[in-house]
Amino acid sequence: MTATPTPPSSLLQDRIRQALLRKAGLQPAQIEEALATEQQTGQSLDQILVGKNLLPEAKCLQFFAEFLGLDYKDSLEGTSVPGLFIQHVPVQFARTHGLVALADQGGVLRVATHRPLEVQPMDDLATMLGRECEAVLAPRSEIATLINRAYRHKADGVDEALQDVKDTDIVSIAENIQESEDLLDANKAPVIKLVNMLLFQALKLRASDIHLQPYGDRLQVRMRIDGVLYDMESIPKRAQEAIVSRVKVMGKMDIAERRLPQDGRASIRVGDGDVDVRISTVPVAGGERVVFRILDKTTKIYSLDQIGLEAEAERTIRRYINYSHGVIFVTGPTGSGKTTTLYACLDAINAPDLNILTIEDPVEYNLDGISQVQVNVKKGLTFANGLRSFLRQDPDVMMVGEVRDNETADIAIRAALTGHLVFSTVHTNDSASTVTRLIDIGVEPYLVSSSLLLVVAQRLLRTICQNCREPVAPTQEMLYHLEDLKLSLDQFPNGKLWVGKGCDECFRSGYSGRTAIYEVMPIDVHVQEQIVNKATASQIKRSALERGLKTLRMSGVQKLLHGMTTPDEVLRVTQLDVM
Repeated sequence: MTATPTPPSSLLQDRIRQALLRKAGLQPAQIEEALATEQQTGQSLDQILVGKNLLPEAKCLQFFAEFLGLDYKDSLEGTSVPGLFIQHVPVQFARTHGLVALADQGGVLRVATHRPLEVQPMDDLATMLGRECEAVLAPRSEIATLINRAYRHKADGVDEALQDVKDTDIVSIAENIQESEDLLDANKAPVIKLVNMLLFQALKLRASDIHLQPYGDRLQVRMRIDGVLYDMESIPKRAQEAIVSRVKVMGKMDIAERRLPQDGRASIRVGDGDVDVRISTVPVAGGERVVFRILDKTTKIYSLDQIGLEAEAERTIRRYINYSHGVIFVTGPTGSGKTTTLYACLDAINAPDLNILTIEDPVEYNLDGISQVQVNVKKGLTFANGLRSFLRQDPDVMMVGEVRDNETADIAIRAALTGHLVFSTVHTNDSASTVTRLIDIGVEPYLVSSSLLLVVAQRLLRTICQNCREPVAPTQEMLYHLEDLKLSLDQFPNGKLWVGKGCDECFRSGYSGRTAIYEVMPIDVHVQEQIVNKATASQIKRSALERGLKTLRMSGVQKLLHGMTTPDEVLRVTQLDVM
């Protein structure tokens, strides 16, 4: 059933010796040693060659691929594992034997392995799936990464775990837990398994938060996906105390304290990727309410050309982030993608000749070549204190997670005036409001005017699901929305709008994923004069509009005209934006 060759018999040993001498450049003594070890230990020859450092793994696999007539792939990046394999092959089997399917081609399953001479696991797999399996050789690390990537999206077992939850399970909560829990390890007590599966499900659905909300008769699970909360499973009330206690153990909080809010954090592992979880508990009527904030460190850092910027806005940002000194603010409400934009900016300028320091709460992604500091208020490490210390670290570029008070703002602006480039975020509705906000918290107008370079306001807009999108004739409600956006139907191809009808892929919402909309306002001479003269935010914005500023709503309308989103989504996200 499988195209994998049989292990080398004594008849093949001479051929292998000659081939190894000729192709791999091994000495006769090395070959004799490897073959002798094979007979004594029963290990396969490929494992001996790599284990004894006689051949690098890649070279060994290439040799056996050529010798046995198999394909060799040095990278499995971008490979999609067939659903048949994920559904029917347990993750433990795949990991133990280092097997993962690469493609399903006309009844033959192409399966990657890093053990070319082990036949039995491949035969077992062929029997398990009832398919012929063809071996493809690939490095062990590539196979392990692909297995982890494939199985982290496997259907969850929340319902199954719920059936196992018993009142007595609270006893099992006190058991020691590892620093980093592996969510793919199902061999846990039911309550532990249930909490892990809720986290696993949230990662699968790309949720940013999990809410556990107690009611009189149940514990309601809710998840925030693409910025919108959805009701999920209802957990029986009898399991509530056990689950909350388990969460507190994970977050290293006080299990006995139920009358005060608590904060904690945990690190969980999904395959070989780490995910940080911030946990908050608050006592409410009916028990304690728990919220998880999920920070997936396996998420890639986006570059400036991947975050939804229009060409002109991207050019403006690229010009200003290469200045040697000044302050650049990114503004917007919580969860609007400000940190992602700041990381994209830092990634664009990151170079060996720059000393870049950041102070964040929390550190969301790790950036190579950049020194990142975590705020610790209990120990006295605040944004202001951290920023003060940075000035003694000979920095070129600094990033402050958020300007919350006069002290932090004042230090950031004075750092910019002494020759440093400073990035930060602030919570305001639009770009012009940022200027007046700084003055409101006590920064002198002349300091704001002379240090501020650029303000970028942003929001996240849900995009139409690619799996179920279709053009439709607009309803009367859609026409009203278009009227609010100052658009007419003839601006759309064939007078139709794209919408998502809802499918399993998008959780029946019609939306999948998000893109950002931006309002990029350079602080030019006109704005500087207005700041010194203490102009209002609306005066600054009106003047900027006359000089060509594109507002958040204008940016959203462009995305709508390109068929990326819907009119009601643009209105929802830009409701506080004034034209």
